[in-house]
Amino acid sequence: MSDPSAGTAAPARPTLLSALLPDRITGYTRVLAWLLLISNIVIVGTGGLVRLTGSGMGCETWPYCTSESLVPTPELGVHGLIEFGNRTLTGVLVIVALLAFLSVVRLWNTRPELPRLTLAVGIGIILQAVVGGVTVWLHLHPAIVGLHYLISAALVALAAAYVARVCAEPGPRRLAVPRRYAALVHATSVVVLITVVIGILLTGSGPHAGDDAAARNGLDPIFWQHVHSWPAYLLFALTVVVFALSFRMPQVLRLPLWTGLLLGVEVVQIAVGLWQARTGLPIVLVNIHMVLAVSLVAAMTAVLMHLKAPRAVLTFADGSTAGS
Repeated sequence: MSDPSAGTAAPARPTLLSALLPDRITGYTRVLAWLLLISNIVIVGTGGLVRLTGSGMGCETWPYCTSESLVPTPELGVHGLIEFGNRTLTGVLVIVALLAFLSVVRLWNTRPELPRLTLAVGIGIILQAVVGGVTVWLHLHPAIVGLHYLISAALVALAAAYVARVCAEPGPRRLAVPRRYAALVHATSVVVLITVVIGILLTGSGPHAGDDAAARNGLDPIFWQHVHSWPAYLLFALTVVVFALSFRMPQVLRLPLWTGLLLGVEVVQIAVGLWQARTGLPIVLVNIHMVLAVSLVAAMTAVLMHLKAPRAVLTFADGSTAGS
């Protein structure tokens, strides 16, 4: 009697290549998406440490650390190690971005936004490295340092958008909330941008410009502390309204979760901002404030990304879809 299983082929075992280049969204894809976001936030913290410890010129040139050495020499001391460590993390970030791109490149025809987002992050990281080099060449000019931080914030926003799309249901998307609510959320995002930009100007006027000899932007730090607080408090008020109204939106969007996260980040950010202003701008608090700023950008991006959803999941009692 023949074995009925004799003609049944065993399922093919996944290879390393198929794992690195999956043809669908997998757990590996999601992990890389989160790593991409987290690493972009972490490098803001290490970059902030460079600036706050006065290590901006810890490496005298770029891409080498000195004119004759790629790595820091003992003469550069701890500042050289801090600056070089931040540069090294950029390499790690490039690897994560490359792996994230490879994990979705086979989805270019079905989910083109995924490889495009990772490609944009990868290009942004390269641009960021070049701007970092120019920052060193120009001896930490405040305008270039500010641009350097803005690019970091943009990369965090792109990475957050990528996480949202990786974790979302596929399919054509449409507005799932009333247009007035969407307009309110977009207005809130503009205030986020204004708050971050003014924060950059404030940092460029204060004591933490990256090096004792680095130029400041000439602004009055006391006055600009007050200017910085105005959009911050407006942002908080707008977010409270956005959060309160989120409970009226379709549950499938989970907007109370994302707007609540945004509100939570703002509460902590305001508390840290007031604390650091009243305690002489200690390095630890200023660095936390910088990291929270890009975390705020990520949370705001998450809210924006959840204003839309695939038409298939937007079913209502009357059979219509929001935003129509």
